[in-house]
Amino acid sequence: MTKKIALALTVLACLAGARPALAQHSQPDKCGALCITSPITLDGVLDEPAWSKVAHISNFTQRELDENAPATERTEVAVLFSQTALYIGVWCFDREPDQIIAQKMKWDFEYGNEDNFEIVLDTYGDKRNAYLFVLNPNGAQYDALVTDNSRKLNVDWNGVWDVATKRTGEGWFAEVRIPFATLKFSAADEQTWGINFERNIRRKREQVLWQGWCRDALLVQVNRAGTLTGLQGLAQTRIFEFRPYALAGGQKDAGTPATTVGSLGLDFNYLINPTVKLDFTIHPDFAQVESDSLIVNLTRFSISLPEKRQFFLEAQNFFDFPLGRARPFYSRRIGLSDGEPVPILGGVRFLGKMGGTTLGVMTLQTGSTDTAKATNFSLVRYKQDLGEQSSIGALAIGAVQAGRFNGTGGIDALYSTSKLFGNKNFQVGGAYAATYTSDSASKSGAAQRLFFNFPNDLMEISGSWERAGKDFNPEVGFLSRPSYQIYMAKWRINPRPAFLPFVQKLQIKPLDLSYYIDDITHEMQSVYMEFRPLAVFFKSGENLEINIAHDAENLTEDFEIRAGHIIPVGRYWTTRGEIQFATFDGRPLVFDGGINWGQFYNGSSTEWDTQLTWKPNRFYSLGLNYARNDIRLPSGSFAIDEVVSRMNFSVTPKLFGSLFTQWNNDENKILFNFRFTWIPKPGAYLYFVFNQFGDTQNPRWRLNKTVAMIKFVWYFSTK
Repeated sequence: MTKKIALALTVLACLAGARPALAQHSQPDKCGALCITSPITLDGVLDEPAWSKVAHISNFTQRELDENAPATERTEVAVLFSQTALYIGVWCFDREPDQIIAQKMKWDFEYGNEDNFEIVLDTYGDKRNAYLFVLNPNGAQYDALVTDNSRKLNVDWNGVWDVATKRTGEGWFAEVRIPFATLKFSAADEQTWGINFERNIRRKREQVLWQGWCRDALLVQVNRAGTLTGLQGLAQTRIFEFRPYALAGGQKDAGTPATTVGSLGLDFNYLINPTVKLDFTIHPDFAQVESDSLIVNLTRFSISLPEKRQFFLEAQNFFDFPLGRARPFYSRRIGLSDGEPVPILGGVRFLGKMGGTTLGVMTLQTGSTDTAKATNFSLVRYKQDLGEQSSIGALAIGAVQAGRFNGTGGIDALYSTSKLFGNKNFQVGGAYAATYTSDSASKSGAAQRLFFNFPNDLMEISGSWERAGKDFNPEVGFLSRPSYQIYMAKWRINPRPAFLPFVQKLQIKPLDLSYYIDDITHEMQSVYMEFRPLAVFFKSGENLEINIAHDAENLTEDFEIRAGHIIPVGRYWTTRGEIQFATFDGRPLVFDGGINWGQFYNGSSTEWDTQLTWKPNRFYSLGLNYARNDIRLPSGSFAIDEVVSRMNFSVTPKLFGSLFTQWNNDENKILFNFRFTWIPKPGAYLYFVFNQFGDTQNPRWRLNKTVAMIKFVWYFSTK
C-alpha cells in the first residue's frame, strides 16, 4: 500500500511540475565593463558621468514565484573598473519603496529574509568556483566562496570590499567596490569572467535573476552565469597585505586571583600573482570568537562543534575532502585541547589555482601546555579539474610530536553535470583515505565513501555508502563513532500544484534512511528513518511540516543516559511523530516551533521547541528560544529544559554587536557572551568580548569564570 501511495504521489508531482523546457538565458547575456580613470565616490548616489556612459543590463526574469515571468520591478546593473578595483552599480527600482524589507545592518547578515541584491563572480571563468557578494538596502554585507559549482559554500570567508546604499522614493540603489587584491584570477592581460545577479523582493516572495533562473539551478551554480567582458590591463603587480593585531584582557576564575593577558601578532599575505597567495601567521589569536554553545547530548556518540576561528574558516574550501561523516581534517584539533586554547606559534599557508589545478598547503606549529604536547600540523590538498565540472584530487595530513607521528592520506573523484535530461543536476563520486599511527599496534586503517546526488527542484534523490574501519584513526579529523558502515538514501518530491492558489510548493519525503552497522560484527548499530507525508510551503512565507520517524538503537552494553537512569542491553525500535510550523521570517515578529513525541528506548518522551524573534527595526532584534524534553523511562522520569536568548544590535553596518545567553538544567550551567565589533575600514576590526560562565545548581547562582578581551586588527596593503 505504501509503495502504491508513493508511486501515485510521484506521478502527481510530475504532472504538477510538467512544463515546456525553456532556455534559461536571455539577451543580452554579456555585460561589458568600462575602464575609468576618474574616482568613484562610494555613496550610493550613482551620479558620476561613467555610470551614464557604461551600458546597463536590465533583462531580469523570475525564478520565484512565477518561473519564466518578467520581473515586476525594474532592476538595472552596470560595471566599471579601474586599475585597482571593480565597481558594480545597482538600480533596484520599486513602486512601493515604503514596503521594502530591510531589517539587518551587520556584517554577514542573514540575508534570506531581506530585500537584497546578490552578485557572483567566476573570476577564473572555469564555471566551477566563484565569489558571492550580497548586500541589502541598509548597506549590510555578506560574502562567501563557491566551490564545485555550488556543491560547497564557504560562508565564513571574509573578503575586503565595500558598499554604499541610498533609499529614495524610486527604490534603493547601491555602489559596490571590490578591490582586485580580494580576488584571484588568471594572469592573462584580457580577462573574461563569469558573472550573474539576483534580486529578491521579499514582500512579494519574488526572486529574479539575470541568467540561469531555472528552478533546478541556483545563483551559485556559476556554469549558468552570463559573461563579463572588457576587463584588461589589470594590475599584475605583487601585493603585500598586513594584518597586525594587539590584544589585552583578563580572566577571573572562582576562588583564584584575576589574571591579565596581552599579546601581539601578525598575519602577512603575499599575493605573488592574481592566482597564487602565500599567507603567514605569527602567534595568531582567536579571542573575538563567540563561546561554544552548551550542548545537551542524549546519544551514545560524540558531537562535533563548529569551527569559528577565521584563520581556518577562510580556507575551508581548499581543504575540504568528501569522506562524509569520517572527517580526515577537523580544524578544531589545532590550537584547542578539550576546549581549552593551545598556543599556535606560527604557520604558513599556500593557496592557489594554476589553470585547472587547485593546490592548498598549510603547516602550523603549536606550543605545549599541561594537557597538550607541542605538535606540527601539516596539510596538502590537490585537486585537478576534469571536463566541465568534474575533478580528481588527493589529500595528505600529518601531525608530528616528539617521537610520534599520525598521518592521513586520501584520494577522491567527482563527476558532476548540470545537463542531465537537458538541465538537471547530477553528481556521483567517491573517496578513499588511510591513516598511519606510529605507536599503534595496528599501525594503519582505512575509510571509504561512494555517493550520488540528483538535487533538482521537483525531485531530490541521493544515496551513499560509507565505511570507517576499526583501525581508522584520523587524529587531526573527527569520528563520531568508530568502526562502522552506513547506508544512506533520501528521496524528496516537491510538486507545485497550480490548483492550490496559496501554495508555493508541497513536499513529500517517501524515504530518508540512515542505516549503521558495526564494521567488525556486521550487526546493526543504529537506524534512522523518516517519512514526510506532507509539508506545505505557502506563498505568504509560512510553512507546515509533518514527519513520522522510525528509529532503532542496538545497545551492546548498558547505557547510562543520565545519573540513575540506565537503559539495558538490547535492540530498541521506536516510532515518533513530529509537527513543525514557522511563520514568514520577513515579518517583525516571527514564530518557529514544533512538537516531537513517541517512543524513546524502553520508554517515551515528548519534546517541545519554540522560538520567537522580534525585529522592530533595523537597529535591534531579540530572539528567545525555549526547548523542553520530558523523558519517561522504567527507572523514572526526568525533564531537560533549555533557554537561549540572543539580542543583536547595529548602529551602522560597520558598528554592531550581540548578547548571547544560554542555560540548561542538564548541567545547570549558564553562559553569557557579549561581543562588539567595529569596522573602521574594510579589512580592519576592533573587537570587544565579554564572557561569563555560571553555575545554577545551588539556590544562589555562582559565577565560575569571567573573561574580558579587547582586540584590534589593522589592515593595509602595499605593492
